[in-house]
Amino acid sequence: MTTKKELVQFLLAKKIIVTGKLMAMIKEQNDQETEKLYTDIQNKDDDSIRKIIFSYLQTEKQKEQQNKDVEKENTLATNSAQEQNKEATNDASDIEEVKEGTVSIISSFTTKEVNKEIQDFVSYFNERYKTLERLLRGRQELDNVTAIKRALQKEEREHVAIIGIVKEINETKNKNIIITLEDSTGEMKALVSKNKREIYEAGKSLVRDEVVGIVGVAGKGIIFVEKIVWPEVPVYNELKKSPIEEYAIFLSDIHVGSKQFLAAAFEKFLKWINGEAGDEKQRALVKKIKYVFIVGDVVDGVGIYPGQEHDLEMTDIYDQYAACGALLAQIPKHMKIIICPGNHDAMRLAEPQLPLYEDMAKPLYDLPNAVMVSNPAMVNVGRTEGFPGISVLMYHGYSFDYYIANVDEIRNNGGYDRADLVMKYLLQRRHLAPTHASCVYIPFRDYDPMVISKIPDIFATGHLHKTSVSSYRNITLICGSCWQGKTAFQEKMGHNPEPARVPLVNLQTREVKILKFME
Repeated sequence: MTTKKELVQFLLAKKIIVTGKLMAMIKEQNDQETEKLYTDIQNKDDDSIRKIIFSYLQTEKQKEQQNKDVEKENTLATNSAQEQNKEATNDASDIEEVKEGTVSIISSFTTKEVNKEIQDFVSYFNERYKTLERLLRGRQELDNVTAIKRALQKEEREHVAIIGIVKEINETKNKNIIITLEDSTGEMKALVSKNKREIYEAGKSLVRDEVVGIVGVAGKGIIFVEKIVWPEVPVYNELKKSPIEEYAIFLSDIHVGSKQFLAAAFEKFLKWINGEAGDEKQRALVKKIKYVFIVGDVVDGVGIYPGQEHDLEMTDIYDQYAACGALLAQIPKHMKIIICPGNHDAMRLAEPQLPLYEDMAKPLYDLPNAVMVSNPAMVNVGRTEGFPGISVLMYHGYSFDYYIANVDEIRNNGGYDRADLVMKYLLQRRHLAPTHASCVYIPFRDYDPMVISKIPDIFATGHLHKTSVSSYRNITLICGSCWQGKTAFQEKMGHNPEPARVPLVNLQTREVKILKFME
């Protein structure tokens, strides 16, 4: 086992400058983490070592920021809305200098991960648990929470509260629900009675691997559930409004390259955004649009599903991005275009997805007003002197399919037509993909990048090809439309696209209108 001292000596021998931040990181590492770092760099050349060290430091920085966000939220829980706004202003002040129309990237993942081991998954879930546990401990209902090991020692009929990750969900012969939860001290079963209708419905919405709090009465090795507590979004969440009348529009799922790409409708949209269509009022409004969000699937991709080649107008991915770049180049240059990838884009499927690969999507990188971010990502727009700006969480929505298929309250109330139900569900759990099976993901050792540690003002998604606009605890929920007609694959999957619709958000009033570019 390599010691910390030996690691530092190795770095010095390689003429790597051991900065204060690097030394602090090494000191904080446990023995396994030190050995992992040494293993990653021992046979690498100097340049590769510097890149790996930089990657480790970036991961450490993101982990620290996530912890700060959670600690800040727990502090704000006892503050007034006015105090919260003051803290938000202070928090935003170190993002970037104030410029009208500036996009500040709060979080975008750029770390290129090395090979993964089983221990990485263990560490990943442990870090997820710790982060969400801290959020749950801020909930009033869990003031007297105890570890599972101690809860098992409680007397029967004694009040008990625990926090755990859901390991299993089963149904008894009598149709009651049995949940198996675990923490670092052990595991315990919790029973949700079918006779308690409200709690029973809440129990039916549980999924494996999410982190929840359970309040109830102790039995012999079991808890009889009286309440299920999720990490949730604070009820005091402020509805932030810009002091300036400016607008943001939200696109997704353009699917350039598909035979079903709706070129005429998109051309109509481009004329409108350039002030070449619409009445005088609309032409005046267009001049106030500062931000264009594109939430994934800018092209149709190649080899995404069986037989896709029959649905493609362009079978070369470079041609697809070139055509997409030519279209987006027609958007006025004073508008910032913020782009994150989706599952059809030419890159890894595992989340978090890095920003679009520059070698593939160079025509988009050549756009002077384009801002590339990862999936998911958090950006801040509309910031002015004295106003902290509007935070937008961008997530394409690949995990949505799982929850639509497996959660009754979503499937039975609209399913693919109700993106807002999925978005609310994930906000309540403070995680974009709480179930292991809901998406392919990269298991970071030090933190879970899919945790929603910072509360957004706008949550923007796509993937479902149908516009949805709603609000949850002052968070505006927006699912983009699409620019692709129904394919044979979508018909087989039971999808009913609603294309060529564009949500338009007035950042001063937070009102949302949906513009239609095809009847």
